[in-house]
Amino acid sequence: MRVSRAQAEANREAVINAASQLFREHGFDGIGLKDLMKGAGLTQGGFYKQFGSKDDLAAQASRRAMEHATRRWSTVAAASPDPLEAVIGLYLSPGHREEKSDGCPLVALGSDAARQSEEVRVPFQDGIAAHLEILEELMPAAEGTGSHQRAMAMLSLMVGAVTISRILRDEEMSLHFLNAAAGEVRRIAASPEQLETSI
Repeated sequence: MRVSRAQAEANREAVINAASQLFREHGFDGIGLKDLMKGAGLTQGGFYKQFGSKDDLAAQASRRAMEHATRRWSTVAAASPDPLEAVIGLYLSPGHREEKSDGCPLVALGSDAARQSEEVRVPFQDGIAAHLEILEELMPAAEGTGSHQRAMAMLSLMVGAVTISRILRDEEMSLHFLNAAAGEVRRIAASPEQLETSI
């Protein structure tokens, strides 16, 4: 039976949303098209009517995941009297560490994305730029300091700490990594001169 254009678009969106979560949970090469389509409640037969290739889907799913992540930062920041602290608290938390399918795509797929095609890597680059922009906006204003460089250091610390905390089976050590990174991120945000002299 032929589906309407509206239904076809709804199906396509469902596949992108499901893939956005499933890729973060299993990796780009850890799940096949059949299971991706099943995750969206559809059969594999309709895949090539919606997407040119698995890379095409991976790129669109990655963009969706990165956009979701930056929206999440913006939402939590807007709802808090201390926006930067709210973002740090959200990101460097045990709760985020456990969000395998809904958490940060940089943590879940970063090293995997580095081995993918340019088509798949571009959404990550765009998403990283958006994360840096948010961090720059949230940092305390300081005359003559390299806020972009500080944001890069902060994002690197945050992504690295959550990645390591997910690897560790020792809960206490895992929490120490999150807490240590949070402290350093706060220090970089508040003391730009220390970062500049150390680089």
